[in-house]
Amino acid sequence: MSRVLVGVKRVIDYAVKIRVKPDKSGVVTEGVKHSMNPFDEIAVEEAVKMKEKKLASEVVAVSVGPAQAQEVLRTALAMGADRGIHIEVTGKDYDLLQPIHVSKILAKLAQDEKADLVILGKQAIDDDCNQTAQMTAALLDWPQATYASKVEKTGDGLTVVREIDGGLETIKTTVPAVISADLRLNTPRYATLPNIMKAKKKPIKKVAPKDLGVDTTPRIEIVSVEDPPVRQAGSILPDVDTLLGKLRDGGHIK
Repeated sequence: MSRVLVGVKRVIDYAVKIRVKPDKSGVVTEGVKHSMNPFDEIAVEEAVKMKEKKLASEVVAVSVGPAQAQEVLRTALAMGADRGIHIEVTGKDYDLLQPIHVSKILAKLAQDEKADLVILGKQAIDDDCNQTAQMTAALLDWPQATYASKVEKTGDGLTVVREIDGGLETIKTTVPAVISADLRLNTPRYATLPNIMKAKKKPIKKVAPKDLGVDTTPRIEIVSVEDPPVRQAGSILPDVDTLLGKLRDGGHIK
């Protein structure tokens, strides 16, 4: 393999308590800490490890979003990616950007960059869609190995251990392919200060979706964003018989 494309998304940091806007049009993002999607950090780490093992010669990080998306690209570069591509999407187009749009962008870039592998986080922690890797593979007509917890080079292809309901599944796939990284694939490295400084000199190319022939016109409309209902307090029952009685009678246990 010569080139690995890695998708990185800028999301509200996992430690931030999400607040809904008063007009219910979305969540508050102004003045809120953002960072790289945690599953994407795992994807970057796996790509960099492949380069270190001489399984790849170049790692290209890609991010779709507003100007601030370059922050997560710099993080990826500091972790060991060689260069970045920023697909600039702003305003309402970005607020309503869907996995189908990102998949089309990634598929076109994979072809243009002659990538041998696309590695993405299995899902983003803001929308939890878990669709982008699957649709990118479909658009490219490449094999996919989603929810990967282990990736090894075997022969001309890859052997991937997948986390599935109730156990692990091991598959073999040819390359080019699309992989989505699960939580246990690896532990992402911290970017060291020297590497952060080096990352500032690495190139980031800015591209518009229309340059790739991709239309990012919104396909959805957000009707309302609301907080989940407050969970009611629980109650302590005196014994098992009381519990069984409530269950038998169809009563709600609070």
